[in-house]
Amino acid sequence: MRIYVGNLKYSVTDDELRDMFSDFGDVASADVIKDKFSGQSKGFGFVDMPNNSEAEDAIKALHDSMNDGRKLTVNEARPRTERPPR
Repeated sequence: MRIYVGNLKYSVTDDELRDMFSDFGDVASADVIKDKFSGQSKGFGFVDMPNNSEAEDAIKALHDSMNDGRKLTVNEARPRTERPPR
């Protein structure tokens, strides 16, 4: 299951994001999304967990939890929608 994690502190790394979820089970990948020009974090990321029940447990436990003074938004990621060209 792909999980969206929002309202992250801009200094959070991929490894720190992985560590947040590893207590709940196997983490296939954890990626903090960065601006492609500046390399600065955009304050959100995605975590892939192969076991859906572990992923659901992580979502329930971490949604609205505090991390470095910020209230996290954690839910199942929605598929990306097509956007019109600029």
